[in-house]
Amino acid sequence: MHDIERKTVQRILKCSLVNGRDMIDIKSVTVGLVGFVTFMLVLSYGKYAWRRKKMPPGPFPLPILGNFLLIQSEGILPSLIKMAEKFGPIYTIYMGSRPTVILTGYQIVKEALVDMGDAFLNRGSIPILDRIFHCRGLTLTNGDSWKQLRQFSLMTLKDFGMGKKSLEEPIQAEAQHLVEHFISFNEQPFDPSTTLACASSNITSNILMGTRYGYNDEKWVKILQDSHQAFHILASNWGQLYDMLPEIMKYLPGPHNKIFSLLKPLKDVVEESIMTHSETLDPACPRDFIDCFLIRMKQEEKNLKTPFDMANLTATVFDMFLGGAESTSVTVNFGFLIFIKYPELQDKLHEEIDRVIGQVRQPSVEDRNKMPYMNAVLYEIQRYSDVFPMGIVRSTTRDVTFHGYCIPKGTDVLPVLTTVLRDPSQFETPGDFNIKHFMDESGKFKKNNGFLPFAAGKRSCVAESLVRLQLFIFFTVILQKFTLKSIMDPKDLDISPTESGLENLPPVHKFIFTSRV
Repeated sequence: MHDIERKTVQRILKCSLVNGRDMIDIKSVTVGLVGFVTFMLVLSYGKYAWRRKKMPPGPFPLPILGNFLLIQSEGILPSLIKMAEKFGPIYTIYMGSRPTVILTGYQIVKEALVDMGDAFLNRGSIPILDRIFHCRGLTLTNGDSWKQLRQFSLMTLKDFGMGKKSLEEPIQAEAQHLVEHFISFNEQPFDPSTTLACASSNITSNILMGTRYGYNDEKWVKILQDSHQAFHILASNWGQLYDMLPEIMKYLPGPHNKIFSLLKPLKDVVEESIMTHSETLDPACPRDFIDCFLIRMKQEEKNLKTPFDMANLTATVFDMFLGGAESTSVTVNFGFLIFIKYPELQDKLHEEIDRVIGQVRQPSVEDRNKMPYMNAVLYEIQRYSDVFPMGIVRSTTRDVTFHGYCIPKGTDVLPVLTTVLRDPSQFETPGDFNIKHFMDESGKFKKNNGFLPFAAGKRSCVAESLVRLQLFIFFTVILQKFTLKSIMDPKDLDISPTESGLENLPPVHKFIFTSRV
């Protein structure tokens, strides 16, 4: 009995010693892990602090989230403007784990994009657009591929009339379609936003694909409405949240997931058009941008490094379609709101149109130089509407020393264009609609250095001259034929954007087009 008890005690003691050693081992491992994690955090913070010491100042970021909580509390655009007041015109924020240098004000943005343009030439990280365009196309590519695509695009667009008198004919024709459509409402109030999107898309479609769509084409109207809704989500907090935390947001439910399905029908149209062009291509007689790109693809099919491939063609056409139609139609919509809000503008524009053009002859590109008031109004509409207030993120092509700060190669840099268009050093009353920003005391049109709605430098919008001509003809033709009115008192009309982030979106409003003839 005693032997059994003794053996039992020995077993218990032995078990206790083993368990004790296990407990010591677990404790040692735990201490080691905590020490390792602490060391890595200190090392990481040391690297961050060293890098941050040389970079522009900014708010302290949280792990993973960066400055998300700070930015989302007020919305990204108001937050960026507010932080510039605290940290100065150049500062650093963290979009999740990505450091992004923010540039504000005319002088700083001009120095970066123009004076040191080559150092800030690359496209930065835009996760939501990367997913849409698969990092391809004119907007998102970098290096030699981007240079070749941009040179080709500029040359081809010019060949098809951009910047030339020949392009005014399809724009004039589209403006007449607008007039006929507005007349059909018999001076009853209606929302013209979808019609304007269709008209703007037709100008782009004519150059890119050689096609035109009717305003009552239900399938095409639905595609444009879906695209506009996608932009609406892109400009919202959901779209901004995706760009800051893409690795998290792409797995989470929410409105941001609708962006990609909403844009798919437009992409399908582009891909179908490219396929049809491929089947009917005549290299000796290119019909439009797609034909020219396909011809260039055939010429370089043996070049393994060429950017002229199907993926870049699809992304480039898709991007031009999406951005060109949206920006122009939104600007025209803002313009209509401004005309109604300030009816005295219409009176003066009617007088100038009647004096220079009359009410019968179509406006032409030569008329612009004889219409200083219209030019001043158009520029101020673009400045005030500020359609893309945040600009598009750039990236440094090399290590850059900028205003005493060291910005490493590959760092995202965001020139906030709204701070240029509303810089008090360039505009007397930046928050108000004021045509004196573009008109001198003698009534002549004057340029303003702060007018950068299309960005600046080598990466500015390739279709800038097309947009300006389109705006001039559209506004002039509409005001030549109509007086714009509202169902409410102009004093009560709120023309503030309903969304302000990636894009400023105008409020939905019904207009009355009263014939002047």
